[in-house]
This record gives sequence, structure tokens and C-alpha cells, in this order.
Amino acid sequence: MLNTPAIVFVGGLMLSNGFKTFALYWHRKSLGGTPWFVAAITSWGIAFFDYMIQVPANRAGHTLFNVAQLKIVQKVISLTVFVPFAIFYMREKPSLNYLYAGFCLLGAVFFIFRAPAQ
Repeated sequence: MLNTPAIVFVGGLMLSNGFKTFALYWHRKSLGGTPWFVAAITSWGIAFFDYMIQVPANRAGHTLFNVAQLKIVQKVISLTVFVPFAIFYMREKPSLNYLYAGFCLLGAVFFIFRAPAQ
């Protein structure tokens, strides 16, 4: 059974990555005709919520994992959020490279969580 820090960590990172992904890419589709600085300021406003969720999530996660493990888990969650966003919102055509990137991240998870080499 998952404990509370794990739920806060994973759930918080999933939610914060939703904000981050939206802040980084939505303007390409929604604000294409506006000046870049309007898109940047609007994206910074959206990213504020990313950080308001991500900081407590990482603090909770640090009670369970070391910093390297936190970062790898964040990257896996980031890709998990990004791929559906890219396919369904941005209408990007998926390719096998998405799958290959996922395999690389699974390798990173394996190596960062395995017992230290003796």
C-alpha cells in the first residue's frame, strides 16, 4: 500500500507536469499570432502553479528517495504526461521514438533504483 508521501510525490508531480507541459507548449497552438513575450508572460503565469505543486511534491518525495531518484521519477512522469498531451492536444503523430524514449527511461529507473554496485 502506498504511504502518504508517495501519494503526494507521484500525484503532485503528475499534476505539476500537466501545468508545466501546458505552459511550455500550448501557446504554439493557441497564441501563434501573438508576440513571443505575451506567450512567455502567460506561460510564466501557468508555470507558477507547476512550481506551487512541484515543490511540496519533491519535499515529500525526498523523505523516500535520494535526489537522483527524484529526478528520474520526475522524467518518467514528465514523459507520461507529455506523450498524451502531444498526441491528443497538439495532434502530433506518434512514432516509435516515443516508445524508444520510454525504454531508455525504464533503463534509467532500473539503474537508479538498483542496489549500489559493490
